[in-house]
Amino acid sequence: MKELKIIEVKSEIGAGTRGASLGVEAIKIASLDLNSDFFKQYESVEVENVNELLFDGAKHSYAKFIDGVMIMEERVCLEVYETIWEENFPLIIAGDHCTAYGTIAGIKKADPKVRLGVIWIDAHADIHTPFTTPSGNMHGMALSMACGIDNLECKVNDPRGETLEYWEQIKNVGIPGPKVYPEDIVYIGVRDLEKPENYLINKYNINFIETEDIKKLGAAKIAEKALQMLDHCDQIYVSFDVDTLDSRISTGTGTPVPNGLTVEEAKILNAELAKNTKVCAWEIVEVNPTLDTENRMAESAFEILEATAKSIVNRPVLAE
Repeated sequence: MKELKIIEVKSEIGAGTRGASLGVEAIKIASLDLNSDFFKQYESVEVENVNELLFDGAKHSYAKFIDGVMIMEERVCLEVYETIWEENFPLIIAGDHCTAYGTIAGIKKADPKVRLGVIWIDAHADIHTPFTTPSGNMHGMALSMACGIDNLECKVNDPRGETLEYWEQIKNVGIPGPKVYPEDIVYIGVRDLEKPENYLINKYNINFIETEDIKKLGAAKIAEKALQMLDHCDQIYVSFDVDTLDSRISTGTGTPVPNGLTVEEAKILNAELAKNTKVCAWEIVEVNPTLDTENRMAESAFEILEATAKSIVNRPVLAE
């Protein structure tokens, strides 16, 4: 890796609450308020979005705006792929969490043979499918896309026609077939689950670290534990959703959940993970300043981002 490169994804096509597309700029404003020159230090690129499709209304009830999501996954995939191909480290700041699948697809496109581990730090498991979703919002489907899972055993919806055509296409973004094995996922801080997601966690024995474990052992120990769980993987992608933070802090996000992390715990957790040279990409998502006052969520997010970036650039491979 030569150096860190910021990829901005101002998309909210997969979210249920409007406003996450403004999160990138809110984080930039937070950096100014905190007197940081972070965004002057690194090259950045913005992925063109298709948020204008939101004005047309959702045509696919069980996979809302899947046509737009498909476009965004392909665009993010290509940008991440090119960043890795240039031997830079992709640090992604995104709106809604569904485009994290594009990141995963881009990592795999850059090296199809790599066994990729995923550390998913989130209040939600995001492994629903059009067959199981209670909302139809695709930010809850990123990991099912990555794993190529339909979860027909828990089917409650009957998606048809174009929805199914898009769903089959979307699972093949980047390279054909699944990008990640479910057993190569580590969930951290997930605490708002539906039955179909619980079913998959148990079926595949997906690694699961609860918030209480972080409180007991400390964030640094949990980072070490998560990395050990993926010791057999060649590379690791870390995805951080700000709703992992406790709902008293994470007011500026679409789906806050109680009993989450403190900002300090999240800083330590992400910074410790990022020190590991297997970590090949890091992402932060779901800041929504329209739900916030005084940009507090973005300030917390920026503190976590800056601490993590410091760990990345100080790694031997980047510091040389």
